[in-house]
Order: sequence, then C-alpha cells, then structure tokens
Amino acid sequence: MRRWPTQFSSYLASLAGWRADIAAAILGALSAAALPPVYAIPVLLISLPGLLALVDSAKTWVGALRRGFFFGLCHHILGLYWITEAILIESARYWWLVPLAVPALSALMALFIAVPCAGARLAIPGWHRVMLFAGLWTLADLARQFIGTGFPWNPWGSVWAIPGFMGDVMIQPAAWLGAPGLTLVTVLLAATPALGARWLAGGGVALVAWIAFGIHRLDQPIPTAPGVSVVLVQGNVPQTDKWDRTIAATVFNRYLALTAEGVAAAKRQAPNQAIAVVWPETASPYLLGQDAGARAAIWQAATPATAVLAGSIRFDAAGEPFNTLFALNGPDSIAGTYDKWHLVPFGEFPPSWVPFSVQIVPGHLAFGSGPKTIDVPGLPPFGGLICYEAIYPAQLVDEDHRPDWLVNITNDAWFGNSTGPRQHLMAARMRAVEEGLPLVRAANTGITAAFDASGRELGRLQPRVAGQMVINLPGQRGRTPFSRLGLGIPLLLALGACSSGLGFVKKRDRNRFFGMKI
Repeated sequence: MRRWPTQFSSYLASLAGWRADIAAAILGALSAAALPPVYAIPVLLISLPGLLALVDSAKTWVGALRRGFFFGLCHHILGLYWITEAILIESARYWWLVPLAVPALSALMALFIAVPCAGARLAIPGWHRVMLFAGLWTLADLARQFIGTGFPWNPWGSVWAIPGFMGDVMIQPAAWLGAPGLTLVTVLLAATPALGARWLAGGGVALVAWIAFGIHRLDQPIPTAPGVSVVLVQGNVPQTDKWDRTIAATVFNRYLALTAEGVAAAKRQAPNQAIAVVWPETASPYLLGQDAGARAAIWQAATPATAVLAGSIRFDAAGEPFNTLFALNGPDSIAGTYDKWHLVPFGEFPPSWVPFSVQIVPGHLAFGSGPKTIDVPGLPPFGGLICYEAIYPAQLVDEDHRPDWLVNITNDAWFGNSTGPRQHLMAARMRAVEEGLPLVRAANTGITAAFDASGRELGRLQPRVAGQMVINLPGQRGRTPFSRLGLGIPLLLALGACSSGLGFVKKRDRNRFFGMKI
C-alpha cells in the first residue's frame, strides 16, 4: 500500500518494534470511541488507515500480527470494560479477577483483528490489500459468533446505530446486509484515506448513496398490526437485592403495582385494544412455573390484559433449571414458555473448555432448545429473546413459524450505569432492522425501549428508574433479504472481497508473507 502523503502516515511507517506496538495500541483505543454510546465514527478514518500503515511497514507477517493484536487489545479493553462491573458485585469472592477478566477476554477478541492484519499481507499493497483486509476482518467477525459459545459484541457495523433520525437512516442497509455486512462496508470506507484522494472521494459518493437508500427505505410505509398495547415494566431492582429472599415480597409487589398502573394507562389510551404486559428477565422472585399464588397475583394486577410475558427461573420434570420467559394468559394459565439457549459463560454455566472453575452467578442453568415462536390467543405470535441473545444476528427466530414481533427481556443490572447496557440496546435495535420485525425490550434497571420494524425508537425508560411505558405495537415490514438468507449474505460479500484482493497476488508476495526470499 502506497504511503499517505502526510507526515502522520510517514511517521507511523517509520516505527519499528515496541514503538510500533504502542502506536497500534493507541490507534486501537482511539477506534473504541466509534462504538456506542459515543459514536465518534470519524475516528475510524484515522485509526484504521494508521493500522494499515503499520501493517504495511511490518517486515514480516509476525510483526503485522503483533501490531494487529495490540490494536485489538486496547480497542476491546475500552469496549468491554463494563464487564468488570459484574465482577465487582461478587468482589468478596472474585476480587482477583478484576484486573484479569477484561484484559484476558480482550486478548482473545484481539486475535480476531490480529489474524486479518497478518493475512492482509498476502495481497499486494494498495486497494487489493484493503479488500483482503476488509474481507478477512468480516470473516473473523462472523467467526466470533460461533467460536466457543460465541461473543459477537460491538461489531463495527453497530457504530451506525446512532440514536435519532441519523441512526435510523444509516442502519437501513442492515435489512440486506445485516450488521456483519455493515461491518465490511464500514471497514472499506474507513480505509479510503489510506488509498488517496480518488478513493476518499469515492467513499464519500458511496456514503451519500447509503444515506439516500436509508431515507428512501424509511419513507416506505409499514403495515399496521392488529391493535395491541404493550406495557413495558422496568422494576429497577439492584442486582445485590435481586435474589435477597427477605425482600422478595417487596420486589414482587413493586412489579405488581407498576403492572396495574401500566394496564390502566393502556386502557385509557386505547380502550378496545388487546394488552400485553412485559416484565424483564427473571423479574419474578417466585417460580412462576410452580407458584400458582404468584401467577394469580400477577393476573389480578394485570386484568384485563390479554397476556403477561414475564421472566422467571423454571425447573423441568428432571429438576433442570432454565432461564425462561413465561406467557401467562389467565389466573392459572400458561400459554407457553421460551427457554434461553445462548447462555452466558461463567454467568449461567461453567464452560467445559476452561481449565478452572469461576461462576459469578451460583448454579448451572440448562440450555434451551433454540429459537421459538409463542402463540397466545388474542396476540400476534411473538419470538422471545432473553438477555444477550439479542446480539446474535440471524439466530433469533423459528424459521418454520416466524413471529410477528420480538420480545427481548433482559437484566443489565449487573453492569451498572456503564456503556454495556447502551451497547446492548443498540444491538437489539439492529435485530429489528435485520428481521423486519418490531422489537420491544423490558430491562430490569434499563434501558427499556421499543423499536418499529425499521429500527425507529418508539419510546424508552431512562436507566436506574422504576416505571412503566405503554406503546402501540407496530406492524412488521415483511421478510427482509437478510431474514431470508441470513449470514450467507455477508459471508459471500466477505469471500468476494478476499477473492478480489487475492486476485493480484504474485508468487514473490506470497513468499514475502512468510518472510522468505527467493
């Protein structure tokens, strides 16, 4: 890749050894500012070309790998620092993890940046290398969704989920490309300064076309749904109190009171509509599958609602515990259940592939069977998402029985007033666009919110407050290309980018990758 005609790029290209590693780390930290909730997207126009300059100037693929690793390490440390908040809740037991957990996870995530940096050297410098780099970056992001238990947190495609109209416009291509495809486009656009003025201008034209597409898609009307009022309840129960049995009745009564207030408000706003009440993940301190008294109390507070969708622990006939969403449609009637199947390592189960045992949350939950659509009489069929299942594109819905809307229940109380809950919210918003389905989200301590099938926010409850919110359930847009083809679209685009980059590889350049001379 040719040198930038700037002193900055020349300086980066002159660095070697630990100085280059430090520069890569600084650039990685800078790039984290593009992530939610900061959205300083222009920093990518500095950090990514800077990384490419360091990759170009590395003498071997090992040097490029190392520089990519330090970039990724600092990028993810800043993007994932909020995980420490969960450990601090159990600090008496796991204080020793505080300085280790985030750096260790960030080091693993950094490998998914380091490998594309090393692999990019297979292509000749210039736009060929940028294409290969972007393709490999996207393939690595796709791999993040499946390796281990998967952790596709903060893909660069999510940087466009800016709150408000601008974000609404910029996330519309996710209906075709998904967040992984937006990541590919974002990497390509961010790399244009490294290729010179013509490429930078071309990137500007592409960005204008992107905006035009987004505005056009937002102008298309969304069909109306059968009249349904959704009452979203946010209990704001601190994590330290959540499983305290001495105050279980207090917590439960808070949810009952908020439910009654929300149902009354829904009846005033739309007297003839069906009402669905949504409680957050594990909101009920009582086991709804076994406690008929708790179910009756919920229904009494919710009457005349059509259904209450509430999170609770469930035990099956064999005594296995599940993290479950219950659909209650009567004083002692359970219309259906959905069990979480993307469980959180260390939080909900001890991974067998880790040689030591750390369990932040006591117990070991069982895995659910996968995406499921629940039918409740009087409501459109819905798909359940529990907690961080909302970060997995193309793994949300039962394709044999697609839902009309998505219900995401979560408990982000573990992560305090950090960037984590805000990043989580934006991930859920991307899923609404990808699937063309409205999504409602009830979070224990926030952020409770609702989005239409184009990802437009319909309302929210601010974090760290108890309250309820009523929204009219919008209709679905119909199946999007991404909902039909899923991850196959960004996979093919990434492979195409790699093929384009490798199409001009010469034998001497392949050997240069391995640091050999011929």
